[in-house]
Parts: sequence; C-alpha cells; structure tokens
Amino acid sequence: MFGLRAFALTISLLVLGTAASRAETPTPPAGMTQEQFDALVDAIGNSVVEKLKAEGIAAPAPEAAAKPKSGKGAPAPKAEIVRVPPRQGPGEFALFLQRLGRVVLAFPELGRQLAGVAGGLDQESNKGWGMAGFVLVLGLIAAAAVMAEAALRRLLGKLRARLAAGAGPERGVRSLLNLAAVVGLDAIGLLVVWLICNGAGAWFSGATAQDKFAGAVLAGIFDWRLYLLLFRFVLRPNMATARLCDVSSDAARTMYFRISTVMLVIIIGRVVGRILIANGTPADAVAAFQIVGVAIYVPAFLWLVFGAKAAARQWFGGLGAAAPLAGIVGRHWIGVASSFFVLLGATQFYSAVSGREKAGGAMLLTLMLVVGVLIFQTLMLAFVRRLDSQLAGRTPAGDLPKLPDVVARCVRVAVLIGVAVTIAETWAVEVLGLVSPDQWEQITRSSRTAAVTLFLAFVVWELFKYATDPYMARKSKDAAAAIVDGDAAAAPASRISTMMPLLRMAAAILIIFLAVVIALEDFGINVMPLIAGASIFGIAISFGSQTLVRDIVSGIFYLTDDAFRVGEYIDCGRAKGTVEGFTLRSIKLRHQNGQVHTIPFGQLGQITNFSRDWITVKFNLRFARDTDIEKLRKAAKKIGAEMLEVPEIKSEILAPFKMQGVADIIDNALLVRFKFTARPGNPAMIQREAVKRMFKIFPELGIEFAQQGATVILQTPHAAAEGQPATSPAATAQAGAPTSVAAG
Repeated sequence: MFGLRAFALTISLLVLGTAASRAETPTPPAGMTQEQFDALVDAIGNSVVEKLKAEGIAAPAPEAAAKPKSGKGAPAPKAEIVRVPPRQGPGEFALFLQRLGRVVLAFPELGRQLAGVAGGLDQESNKGWGMAGFVLVLGLIAAAAVMAEAALRRLLGKLRARLAAGAGPERGVRSLLNLAAVVGLDAIGLLVVWLICNGAGAWFSGATAQDKFAGAVLAGIFDWRLYLLLFRFVLRPNMATARLCDVSSDAARTMYFRISTVMLVIIIGRVVGRILIANGTPADAVAAFQIVGVAIYVPAFLWLVFGAKAAARQWFGGLGAAAPLAGIVGRHWIGVASSFFVLLGATQFYSAVSGREKAGGAMLLTLMLVVGVLIFQTLMLAFVRRLDSQLAGRTPAGDLPKLPDVVARCVRVAVLIGVAVTIAETWAVEVLGLVSPDQWEQITRSSRTAAVTLFLAFVVWELFKYATDPYMARKSKDAAAAIVDGDAAAAPASRISTMMPLLRMAAAILIIFLAVVIALEDFGINVMPLIAGASIFGIAISFGSQTLVRDIVSGIFYLTDDAFRVGEYIDCGRAKGTVEGFTLRSIKLRHQNGQVHTIPFGQLGQITNFSRDWITVKFNLRFARDTDIEKLRKAAKKIGAEMLEVPEIKSEILAPFKMQGVADIIDNALLVRFKFTARPGNPAMIQREAVKRMFKIFPELGIEFAQQGATVILQTPHAAAEGQPATSPAATAQAGAPTSVAAG
C-alpha cells in the first residue's frame, strides 16, 4: 500500500511540475493545440490529487509547486506530505448483509433465467424437434447408457462371481489379481457409458441451447457413473468376498444406494449451474442458485449420514486398528459427519453470498481429501491383509507385525502429512490470508527439510521396532500355564529378549534426539546452547538424585553380568519370584502365590537364580521296610524310560528319572530319594507325571508305600490259652479290640 501511495505521489509531482513549467515549454505536442494540452494537464492533476486524498495523502498546493525559483541555483521546493484520515467505509458484516440483500432480490432473476433455459429448449433446433422431442431423445440416450452398463454387468455376472470367490484375503497375492479382474469388468461397463455419451455428444456438437444442455447432461451422466465406480469397488454391495471394507451386505447396499442418490443430486446441480453460467446469468442470480443448492445438498447429506450410520460405523471401526482417527469417526459418526456437512453448507452459503469462491472451494477440497484418505486407508488395509496371509507371523488375528504392515504404516504417514500440508496451505494462504504465498513458500522451504528428517526418523524407528518385535515376547503359553498352576519356574527368555526393552528405549531416545537436533538446525536454530544446557541439567540431576543413579548403575551391571532374565525364578534375599520385567531402576518379581514385588536394583544384593541352564529335582518317598530295593530301582528306571517316550516331556528332560538310593531308614519305612535333570521352565510338571506313574505301577508290582503309624496286636484269653496271637482283623474284630491305628 505504501508503494502504491509513493508511486501516486510521484505522478502527482510530475504532473504539477509540468503545469509549473508551461511558461518555459509552451509548445504542445504535435497535433494538439495549447488549450487542449493545458486542459489535459489540469485534468490529470486533479484526478491524481483526488486519488491521493482518497488514499489518505494530501498533495502540495498547486501554487506552491508552481512557484518560480527565487534565484539562480536555488533548490526546488520540496513537497510536504500531509496525512489525511481515511474515509470510513462499511464494515465486513455490513457488506455481507448488503450482498445478501442483492442475492435475495436476484431470486426473481434466477427464475427468469431458468425459464429462459426451458424456453431455449422449446425452440426449434436445426434437427427439427421441439422441447418434448429433445427431452425424449436425451432421456432415451441417458437411459440407454445406464441400462447398457447394467446389462453388461448382468451378462458378465457369472464371471464376476467366479473372480469374486477367489478375492478373499486368505488367497493372498492371487486375490489381488482377482480384484483387478473384477475392477476391469466394471471398467468395461464404464467404457460403454463413455462411448454412448461421447457418441451422442458428437451429435449435439452445435451452439444452440439444446446442444449445450445435452452436452452438460451427458458429461454429468459419465461423471456420476465414474464416481460410483470407486465406491462400488470398495463396498461391493452384492459381492461379500470381494468387499474391501468390513461391512455387512445389507449395510453395504444401503450405503451404496444413498451415496448413489446423493451423487446424482449433486451432478444435477452441477449441470444446471454450468448451463446458467454458460447462458451469461448475472452473478447475483448464480449466487441465488448456489444458495438453493445448499438448501438441497445439506439435507441430502444428512439423509446419507443417518441412513448409512450402521455401514459407516462398521467400515471406519474396522480401520481403527490401523488408523485410530478413523475409528474415532466411526464411533461418533452421527455427530462428526453431521457437523462436517453442516459446516460445508455454511461455507458454501458464505462463499455464494460474499463472492469469495475460495472459501467454498477450500471446504470442498477438504471434503474430497478426507474421503480420499478414508478410501486410501481401506485400500491399503485390504492390500496388506492379502500380503500378510502369505507370510509367516502375523495373520488378521496375530500379534507380530510383518514387513508389509511397516511399509503401509510409513506410506500412510507420508500421505497424511501431504494431505495436512495441502489443507493447511489452502486455508492459511488462499482463504484466511494469514500469510502470503511468498511467506508460505519461505516457511515451507525451511520446514521441508525438517519434515523429511522427522519422517525418515519415523521410518527408521518403525524398521527397528519391526526387527526387534520378535524378541519382546515375555513367556510362552506353556510357561504361563505353569505359573498359573503354581510352578516355581517359568520358561526363561533369552538374554537379548531381556535386554531388548532397554535397547529399544535407548534407540528411541537416540533417534528422537538426533531427529530433533537436525530439524532445529534446518530451521536455523543454534543447538549447541541447548546441548550444553541439557548437559548441565543432567549433571544437576545426577548430584541431586544419587539413589536413582545408584539404582540405574546397579541395574546396568546386573544386566551386564546376565544375572537374571525375564521368566527366570530368582531369590534376592528380600523376595523371591519369577522375573516379569524391569525398568531402568527396578525389577518386578511375581511370587508363585500371585504377589508382585518391585525392588530397586540398588537393594537387590545377592541373587540366586533357580532357572539357569538346567535344574536337578530331588524328592523323597516312603516305602515299607520290607520293600525289595533292586525291584524298586528297576521299576523307577522303567518309568523314566517310558517318560522319555512322551514328546512333550522328552524335549525337557536332560537326565532321565531314576532312583538315587535310600536316603534314610526310619522306624517303619524306608526313605528313598528319586531325581531327574530337566531344562528350566516347568520341572514341576515332570515331577507330577513321575509320581502319578509310580502310584499306578508300584502297587501292581507289589511295592507298597509306607503308612504313617504302627500296628498294635492284642490277644484274647482264649487265644492266649491256645498260644495264638489274634493277628487277623477278623479275630480282632471278634474280640472287640482294634487291630491297628494308621494315618497317612
């Protein structure tokens, strides 16, 4: 603005200077008299002065500018710039109301223009038909295009069904070929529509009103079928196996029908709008038509939102695992979609009234980008599912990601960044005018490298996480079942699995630090003071938190010594249990009874590991004193050999079950010790199996377990006279005395 004012002031001074020097240069240009030349100079001077006053600058008085020099070599007088307060015009809201009033008054003109379109169609054309004949022919052409597509789809129905049957995700890459073939068949139908519309368009290639109307209608029909092809590819109303989104058949048919209807309404509105503009309709009447369109489009969109809520919730809810934002939209579909379309209608209304087409265009662009992102997410998820089904690891119900999942996630982030930048540029530069195009280019130029750096850091982290995910498993299912059963030991993790949480944390911190430092440097920020400040802050923290530092350092040394791993059963004096996990400063132990102990590394002390490499289990059983020791040893050895035939047990046993020998001889029993050596993990299961087999086999071999107690023999007077002890239970029972007291 200042440059414009300076330029106008310069012109004014030149004009006034010319008026002042008329006495010195009285000769006018060739072909112009002196009076004409003077009148032209005066008119230009007055015009420029009025312009300067309107801009808030007052030019010097003409007599001051025309004052002759006071002497030879005297400096020319300088023009004095005087600020004049600008004239106060109507406010933005007042201008909007004025424009709205003109648009409302233009509704009769809109009616006349529409009537003029109908009147133009009623005129005789060079083809010799009136309005009725023209509408009949055009309707037949449109019906022929749509019916030809439907007939071709029905004709190829069996082939489409066979291809769709092999398009399920479980078919892997082969299903992608089937999907491509089905889309190709749909494209053939669209090609037929294009041929019919373009062939008829060549027939209506003149410049009459009927030709223009027919061309717009035929182009709209093709656009309508083209847009629906994309939604048919995703929804597949009648082909559940080839459907790319997680939607039931009834919900898919409902959503497709409503989308088709809304798209038809929009296409009709576009056709009428193009015809009005082509006929030279005044701008206010076109704005009135746009307001009528908004009054029709918004209810149509709300009809779609409420009628297709089941399909939308299923569709976007299925995207929730890969795209959490889509899951949120699915859960709150009615509120989010209704608000969005109402806002779309409001921006279109404002754009039509104010004449600022960029606001409405920006909202339409936002709608198209949002819909495009949702469809892209759906296609990406369907593609990844079909690739994942052919790779070991993750299935649709699996836990571990695969390389296609990682690549898809990175591509998804790149697309979202591009969409976000496009929307931000549209609104910030073109609509709101927060920054100029040059300023936006300067901002994006400095941030483009930073954005690429951050994105590459994200890709590196995703690849690193993918490579380390297999080592993050804590326990196997068998180990978890063993812990539930109360066993003291669980399947230990490898050393790299134990160290992996800390390694991933360190890698994440390193990647974030490097990415942020490089990004700040791309923005022109000196990072050396930040690094120095962070170092000083770290030193202050280390001095103020010596206990924390001791715990962290102790944990590093424990892990370096490989003192324990996740899943191992340890005793640290203060507590014992299975290592469930640890952080930088503490360890979590799960007792077999369920309690969880969290102990700082600095307080662990001496550690006893019961689950490292191998474990020997010894246990004692009591047998009768007259038991044949050799027979017992052979029976135990046979049980150990039989247990090695069990596949689940064989892989866990390092030394077979056997009898070690007699550990002690007590009053009425032999205390015999048995042992076996197994891998750490679930030795209690092996011990239970051995005891179960002994209780089944030993009685069959005549080997009796000892009873806890003693046998008391009583004699009756008759038995004493006969010299026979009452040793039988029958005799004891007849005497009315108990034969033995046993507990066990």
